[in-house]
Amino acid sequence: MAKKAGRSFASGIDFYKLFWVFMIGCFLGVVVETLYCLLTNGYIQSRQGLIYGPFNPVYGFGAVLMTLVLHPIANRKWCIIFALGMVLGGGFEFISSFVQQATTGTVSWQYHQMPFNIGGRTSLQYSFYWGALSLLWVKEIYPLMSKLIEKIPRNIGVPLTWLLVVFMVFNMTMSALAVNRWNERIQGIPASGGFEQFLDSTYPNNFMDQIYPNMVHVGH
Repeated sequence: MAKKAGRSFASGIDFYKLFWVFMIGCFLGVVVETLYCLLTNGYIQSRQGLIYGPFNPVYGFGAVLMTLVLHPIANRKWCIIFALGMVLGGGFEFISSFVQQATTGTVSWQYHQMPFNIGGRTSLQYSFYWGALSLLWVKEIYPLMSKLIEKIPRNIGVPLTWLLVVFMVFNMTMSALAVNRWNERIQGIPASGGFEQFLDSTYPNNFMDQIYPNMVHVGH
């Protein structure tokens, strides 16, 4: 009798599958944006969104959002996926910018100079990019990524997932606190306690400038 195959590490669209989509999106977003900077500007510049590692959660959450919303309609006409991707991506970009400013007093992108922008937080041009990416995502990228994720052995995938969950929660928390404290230093607000002194000494302005060269301090 043939041996019964074990259950896949991350079948369907479950927590494990979405988390790995998030992680891969975090990484690939940084790679693509770094290459885009190199090709358009001729130099390599940090495009990471977190203090530790080449990760940007904006791309990670965007990948999860596209998967949840667009994968179920992957067989619909391309124009429907494209249009929904435009709205989804532009809206996500706007909300992400708003939340970043509200929590840390900074923004990482501004489109005020572009025509058809909304509050400088998103624009028609970048919404078109989101539409094209959404179409490519549901037709090519996600199906391949899903198959690769499901090849991870379960006895490795499960503990590794939870190890990465702890790491990313820590990474995102410390990054947000460090950026917020950086913004306070720019405004001349002194440290009010031991933890803020720790942030000042561990993540000084020159360090933060290297990690986030394009971040603008605009206040809450």
